[in-house]
Amino acid sequence: MTSSLSQQIQDRLEEFLVSKSLRRTRQRDVIVEAAFSTTDHFTADELWEKARKIDATASRATLYRTLGLLVESGLLKEIDLGRDQTYYDPNFVDHPHHNHLICTDCQKVVEFEDTHMSLLEDCITRRLGFRPETSSVRIEASCDEFRRMGDCQRRKK
Repeated sequence: MTSSLSQQIQDRLEEFLVSKSLRRTRQRDVIVEAAFSTTDHFTADELWEKARKIDATASRATLYRTLGLLVESGLLKEIDLGRDQTYYDPNFVDHPHHNHLICTDCQKVVEFEDTHMSLLEDCITRRLGFRPETSSVRIEASCDEFRRMGDCQRRKK
C-alpha cells in the first residue's frame, strides 16, 4: 500500500482483513488507495474510474467487494446525499461525528461538526428511551448567495 495512506487506515484495514482471514491483493490495494486519495464523497462508479487510472486491471467485482469490506470495517461510510445514489465518505476515520449540508442550488456538499448537534442527538434519544449508536444529519438548504443574487457561482447551468 502506498505511503500516502495514513498509517491509521493501513493498520485498521490490515487488522480487519486478518480477522476475516482475507489477504491483501494488488487490486484491493489499488481500490483502497483510490478511495483514500480524496476527501470528496464518491460513488462506486467514480471510485472505479479513479482506481482504473492507477491500475487498468482493477475489476468492478473486486471494487464492490472491497467497498463492502471498507464499509464493514468502518473505514468508509455509506451516505445518502439525496441524489438517488449511494455515496461513500472517506472522512469518517478522522471525523466520525460530522454531518452534511447540501446546497439545493449548486449541489455542493459541506461537511460540518458541531458539539451542539451531538448534545441535541443525545438529549432526543435519551428522552425517547434510546441509546444512540450512529447518527447522520443531512441538511438541504439554499445558499445565501443564491437568495441575494438570484444565482450561485457553483450552480450547474
